[in-house]
Amino acid sequence: MTTTGTPAPAGLVARGIGLLKRHSGELVGFLGVGGVAYVVDAGLFNLLYIGYDWSYWYAKILSGVVAMTLAFFGNRHWTWRERRGSAAAHRQYALYFFFNGIGLLIAMGCLWVNSRLAEVWPHIFDTKIAVNVAAMVFGVGIASVFRFFAYRTWVFRRAPQLQEPAAETV
Repeated sequence: MTTTGTPAPAGLVARGIGLLKRHSGELVGFLGVGGVAYVVDAGLFNLLYIGYDWSYWYAKILSGVVAMTLAFFGNRHWTWRERRGSAAAHRQYALYFFFNGIGLLIAMGCLWVNSRLAEVWPHIFDTKIAVNVAAMVFGVGIASVFRFFAYRTWVFRRAPQLQEPAAETV
């Protein structure tokens, strides 16, 4: 049996490349702002968790909120600056923190999974490295994918294009 179409993997790869090309500017800005926010998040998390012996739950919440605030201003004024338009900053800020709250819950969920695994295998999962991997690699990574699409779809929306009225023919 012969097929004339392209194989599915090549089609998926081509579609993925097309998506990357279309959104590359936004993605680069998002990753740049996110990289700075990540350094602040990881640094503050470890300062509080390891340096000051805070509970990792509280350390992650505080470091996440500080990083979110920094990232909001970076994304609003750099990544999606052309989408600011007349949208009120307080509306964007509220939506931004709503979606970041979901992102923080994702990271906290990764910490929760790690804590449950630590009950079974404490020599592996009840370590500072395992907590960092759960919070800062899996939690931030999964949440970042969610946040990118949430921000561009609902927080920093494109201004609606005004359509010209159709010319009437007499």
